[in-house]
Amino acid sequence: MSTLTDSTYHSLIAGTPTPGNGGTVRAIDPAADAETGPEFTLLGTDQLQAATQAASEAFSVYRRLSPEARAAFLTTAAEKIQAAGEEIIATAMTETGLPEPRLQGELARTVNQLKLFAKVAATGDHFGVRIEPALPERKPLPRPDLRQVQVPLGPVAVFGASNFPLAFSVAGGDTASALAAGCPVVFKAHNAHPGTGQLVGQAISEAVAEHNLPGGVFSLVYGPGTKVGQALVEDPRIKAVGFTGSRGGGTAIMATANARPEPIPVYAEMSSVNPIFVFSSALAGERTALAEGFVTSLNGSAGQLCTAPGLIFVPEGADGDDFVAQVGTALAEASGFTMLTPGICSARINGEKKLSSIAGVSQVGRGAEGATENAPAPAVYTTDVATFLNTPELSEEIFGAVCLVVRYSAPEQLTAVAQGIEGQLTATLHLNPEDDADAVVARDLVQDLELKVGRLLVNGWPTGVDVGDAIVHGGPFPATSDGRSTSVGTLAIHRFLRPVAFQNVPAALLPEQVQDENPWKLTRRLDGQYQLAD
Repeated sequence: MSTLTDSTYHSLIAGTPTPGNGGTVRAIDPAADAETGPEFTLLGTDQLQAATQAASEAFSVYRRLSPEARAAFLTTAAEKIQAAGEEIIATAMTETGLPEPRLQGELARTVNQLKLFAKVAATGDHFGVRIEPALPERKPLPRPDLRQVQVPLGPVAVFGASNFPLAFSVAGGDTASALAAGCPVVFKAHNAHPGTGQLVGQAISEAVAEHNLPGGVFSLVYGPGTKVGQALVEDPRIKAVGFTGSRGGGTAIMATANARPEPIPVYAEMSSVNPIFVFSSALAGERTALAEGFVTSLNGSAGQLCTAPGLIFVPEGADGDDFVAQVGTALAEASGFTMLTPGICSARINGEKKLSSIAGVSQVGRGAEGATENAPAPAVYTTDVATFLNTPELSEEIFGAVCLVVRYSAPEQLTAVAQGIEGQLTATLHLNPEDDADAVVARDLVQDLELKVGRLLVNGWPTGVDVGDAIVHGGPFPATSDGRSTSVGTLAIHRFLRPVAFQNVPAALLPEQVQDENPWKLTRRLDGQYQLAD
């Protein structure tokens, strides 16, 4: 099991600890509001080239690995992370203030999604092979022999998220999907949890070495804030970027990537308020469980989830009044949890102050502050739909346990809301599907929302993302920089691939994926029909 016993740690460039010349950083325990753990040296921008050069050199070997070899490497990485789990969780608890059960679940998710992408790599469906054999007798023109395959883009820069120190961090979904696609990864560690990143980075580096892969398949770099991050995106050897964080950070990376002589794709997951639409039929019966479920979703992980509900639309009338009152009651029994960093806590407090100062907004209720530092009380505010539609600031994300209840007088008003909101990760409908009147409105609302969100739920809560084949964790801008993609689930691998067609290429020159013998035993599309592997 890996442990952090030294006084100073460094970036892992191609598996080698590399002291940085850009200063040092220590983690801050947000519960105590004090520095904790060892020092980590920060790379200067001049030192990044060692990592990107190593990744570039590793690419030619790594992209040619067989599906079985790549799957075996990902599986070993998962096993090594799991073996170091006790130390990883203990370190993450101190660096983030997140509770042990939450981090245990996140560690399991991290390990499982690595194993999931190992299965994806082994199956080889992501190669997307399509073959159209030559038709020399076709009239009026013969058809050439055409063979299409998806190939990896090249080295990928991945940025760690503050709110998921494991599942969206060093070995998170971006890293797992890029490695499964055949792309080396240069990971920019988040300075809020450097020790956690070091332990996971060591595990991946050990897996690289155990499988005799080029060290440049994975590098972990520490750097001073945006300076090193922007330099990483500018590096011509980097061919794509994965990012999870703020809209400001994501759009800055997008601007840098687009300004390069060779622009590259940026897959940034950024801002979402995840609206919830409550219909009258959902309030016709017992409302306590609905109110408590909402507060639990809002306050979980201190509201620091990208799918946390920031808006909830509730009908006017006695039933809606009672639901809102019960939200206030449930909220009064809730307490704040430690937020990830003092900076995030400060932004959350300032966001609530801005919201509460807007004309037409009033407080529904609030909980109690937590027992630690940086643990503000959860709070809910309310306004009417007309004020909401005429006040763009009310749609802004507040990262934390703060939500706005918007009261509407007619279901048809929800259409204007759905058509006017920005792109979102999720939207949720609560209704009784047997209620004919609500069902008619809901059908129209779903058609509007499918153009605005990546995932639509009915009678559930948006927090909690299941990792699998069918999930979408994405959405139109500003939820993400590219609404055609997802950062969670097996479809995420396609972000780091592009199609190449081989026309009339001699058999001896074809890659294994499109050879007639099908040496990798892939399921392929032959003349428009799927051909199962032997």
